[in-house]
Amino acid sequence: MIERPKNVFLLGPDERNLALMRELTHLEPYRFHPLLDKEKLMYSDTGLDRLLELAQNQLDDFSGPIDAIVGYWDFPVSSMVPILATQNGLPGPSLESVVKCEHKYWSRLVQREVTNAHPGFAIIDLDDPETPPGLRFPMWLKPVKSYSSTLAFKVDDEEQLRAAATEIRDGMGRIGEAFDFLLSMLELPPAVAEAGGMACLAEEAVQGEQITAEGYCYGGEAHVHGIIDSHCYPETSSFLRYQYPSRLPEEVQERVVAISRDVMQHVGLDSSTFNIEFFWDTETDALNILEINPRLSQSHAPLFELVDGMPNHQAMVQLAVGEEPTMPRREGEHRIAAKWFHRTFRDALVKSTPSEEDLGRVRQEVPSATLDVVAEEGRQLSELPAQDSYSYELFAVYLGADDESELRAQFDRCVELLPFDLDEC
Repeated sequence: MIERPKNVFLLGPDERNLALMRELTHLEPYRFHPLLDKEKLMYSDTGLDRLLELAQNQLDDFSGPIDAIVGYWDFPVSSMVPILATQNGLPGPSLESVVKCEHKYWSRLVQREVTNAHPGFAIIDLDDPETPPGLRFPMWLKPVKSYSSTLAFKVDDEEQLRAAATEIRDGMGRIGEAFDFLLSMLELPPAVAEAGGMACLAEEAVQGEQITAEGYCYGGEAHVHGIIDSHCYPETSSFLRYQYPSRLPEEVQERVVAISRDVMQHVGLDSSTFNIEFFWDTETDALNILEINPRLSQSHAPLFELVDGMPNHQAMVQLAVGEEPTMPRREGEHRIAAKWFHRTFRDALVKSTPSEEDLGRVRQEVPSATLDVVAEEGRQLSELPAQDSYSYELFAVYLGADDESELRAQFDRCVELLPFDLDEC
């Protein structure tokens, strides 16, 4: 008897990730169905309650069996997955465990119960911002919920702290209100209830090499299946590339894995992928958790495919249908891979972007390249969604190679072949 394909609903699919998933031979038993679109989910003013209603209506209209609901985007997608899975009797993490990761203050409180691998932190009053007792400059100010480093500011003194607090207060409305709606579904610890979803977290700045542990939780056990290095543009906090596999000493990677397991099992996340961002201070040997995400990083997916032979979508889908993930290791075509970001640090009007002929030359000269052009002709860079607070992304490219020098040469060639005409402000 031939097993029927399982129907997997994917919240806000984009072309690159959907194509990557459909090409996987290991995922042949699955049939993927779009559930709402990315623009409505991530960038519209549609409330979370309405998004959940629209998604459930679409599921109710489906004539066949529903076997799984998945998503790889940040909030609200990451929080909609457990709600919709529960409503439809499907495997998935609990909403509480997801929000424990996503609410930056609650996450720190939970981390503190099992590890000291985190910076000093405190909530600040956005209406009367002052340096929290016991914290030292420099520090980072960020909403308790944001994404893509939006509204995250590094501050060195009281004046900068007040200015950043004002900008955060004025800019956090849409996401903060949606997050408050989500919190209303849960029984919260008093400290988290008092902070709410529109609070601001201050954290002492930590330094070092930034890395990310990618893994999953299944059957109450946490597993890490890859560690990725993050490299920034010199003297900035803006990413230049994500590189896999990590070059960190094996002993440091083992500590990252151990901390990740302890924290995720304490959080209680299950039937879910996760990624945890760390800093490793090379001078003090200290590890500090930057943040926890109760989802995979779709930015890392092509890196796993290039090096290991399978993107981390594999784990996401298998967990969603109740199966234990089976992730290969070092079975890909390349020894090393990276996602590179080409950025500018001044706002500008985009007068033109690379043509189809330009993109074709890249595909011909750099066969491993997968391109995402972010800048849009006729738009101001500062109007583009999901930019960090200090730079503007023009394009990103995924590349595989035999070594790092070849990887860098490929990126440099992509920059040469992809012209942008910018009218700086």
